[in-house]
Amino acid sequence: MPLTPASVDPDQIGRWYRQTRVITWPFRRLWLDVESQGLGNVPADGPVILAANHLSFLDSLLLMYETPRQVVFLGKAEYLESRLTRRLFPAAGMIPVDRSGRGAGRSLRVAQGILADGGVIGIFPEGTRSRDGLLHRGHAGVAHLALRSGAPIIPVGITGTDRAQPIGARVPRSGVPITIRFGPPIDLGGFRGRPAVGVVKQEITDRVMRAISTLSGQPHVAEDRPLPAII
Repeated sequence: MPLTPASVDPDQIGRWYRQTRVITWPFRRLWLDVESQGLGNVPADGPVILAANHLSFLDSLLLMYETPRQVVFLGKAEYLESRLTRRLFPAAGMIPVDRSGRGAGRSLRVAQGILADGGVIGIFPEGTRSRDGLLHRGHAGVAHLALRSGAPIIPVGITGTDRAQPIGARVPRSGVPITIRFGPPIDLGGFRGRPAVGVVKQEITDRVMRAISTLSGQPHVAEDRPLPAII
């Protein structure tokens, strides 16, 4: 059984972050061909939300460990189905999210606590990996966190990870060029002070997705699709 959001101690999230970053360094530097652009757009301190497209299992690993600051990621609870991952992934910096919606509020509250302490949260607004290469409509969790915390949203476009490790591949391919582009913060000035209702959250989310589309080069599909995920 995977760990549920309720069964993860927030104090344990990220406690092995530095160790796993050191351990994965040879894999990231010698096996993978990763280039990061625009890191100067990530504030050096204070709360930050990194909102990225999602093409491969590699995305969260690379975004966490290519960013100079410690990043805690919201990820699907299904990743924690094995004995190895159920303790390792949260300790490395993952907040599990039940994509059926049960317990999702608690996961967001844990993320809000990290932002309140000046930390960095990573999130995939699409809620799942794109299987057709398109950038699909985002869920409003990213806007919810930004409005509650006041943290800036940094859009991130990732390219190449779908070729390096396609869905279903167990081992990443070596030497495939991967690029991570960090864009300037999303301007939320016009949304401050407005009621945090669904339409406002969706306006913010759509703005974030358009910025991600520009950075990733993916066509943005604005229509809804039947996904249970809230992040």
